[in-house]
Amino acid sequence: MDRRSFIKRAGLGGAGAVAATTLAAPAIAQSNPKISWRLTSSFPKGLDTIYGGAQVFAKHVSDATDGNFEIQVFAAGELVPGLQAADAASAGTVEACHTVSYYYWGKDPVWALASAVPFALNARSQNAWQYHGGGIDLCNEFYAKHNLVAFPGGNTGVQMGGWFRKEIKTVEDLQGLKMRIGGFAGAVVARLGVIPQQIAGGEIYQALEKGTIDAAEWVGPYDDEKLGFQKVAPYYYYPGFWEGGPTVHLMFNKAKFDELPKNYQSLMRTAAQAADANMLQKYDYLNPTAVKKLVANGAQLRPFSPEILTACFEAANETYAEIEAKNPTFKTIWDSIKAFRKDYFLWEQVAEYTNDAFMMQLQRSGKLG
Repeated sequence: MDRRSFIKRAGLGGAGAVAATTLAAPAIAQSNPKISWRLTSSFPKGLDTIYGGAQVFAKHVSDATDGNFEIQVFAAGELVPGLQAADAASAGTVEACHTVSYYYWGKDPVWALASAVPFALNARSQNAWQYHGGGIDLCNEFYAKHNLVAFPGGNTGVQMGGWFRKEIKTVEDLQGLKMRIGGFAGAVVARLGVIPQQIAGGEIYQALEKGTIDAAEWVGPYDDEKLGFQKVAPYYYYPGFWEGGPTVHLMFNKAKFDELPKNYQSLMRTAAQAADANMLQKYDYLNPTAVKKLVANGAQLRPFSPEILTACFEAANETYAEIEAKNPTFKTIWDSIKAFRKDYFLWEQVAEYTNDAFMMQLQRSGKLG
């Protein structure tokens, strides 16, 4: 090839490279359009771990798109009341929300299954069922009827059973007990004589102090310690059998979600899963220190007796049977959960339980440092 021919060919190649570079920028811009959404939370800013899950999600989305997809997070009450978050996202008042699905169980008990119901799954198995057992798809078939798409966006781990002004030793002690307990769980314990109360988180302390209620469940040590419940209801019971692994959901207006570019839709799933993992990890890190502080400040830890747990389990099964008989969607999803629950807790007894039980023995004997 002579010099003149080489220069001519190189020139064409160079022009092509410039053209390719020129075309690349608009293509990238089209795949990462400028979008601004609003997300309403069901939680106050003061509960930094559970409220913070939405902030973690929004930051991942913004960082991954170089700021082209911005999601502004609003605390409960700033745009709509916390317990109306899903309604606002469904109606398109906001594009997204961060909430717990069982808050809306009164509309349909299926809402509760997507998050937590008594004696179901723990956090680890809940995530296993959702991500690999078809749970996310099953629930989204239901959410689609409400113009929503949802992905797990947090988990607190098994919660505590709540704060009581007096000791609860037998099933008879539950008779007439006025307890702040939300949603589906309230319907179950009501069978044993408990009088469920719906009270916002910020009003629980005052209600306990005045004796308006006898007990209240909230979340767990880290969040509970901030609210000072041990000062007015010293008996701190466990476990919160109605919330073995409650999923906090990120929900999106379906019409708005479907309009997003495919790469943005994929990003939403990935960012939600990151927020989901982060919340549980953070609670697992913070709760050990918080429970020690609570006990040092007067909290008296008490386990629910086997008698109480058994009675509640039977009451829960009666509730499930009644709902299954008249709600096919509930039955489909609950059957899926039950099938996995049976196998999971068989496997859990093998390596995981044996390892943890031995480590707990070492901890109690002071051999862990």
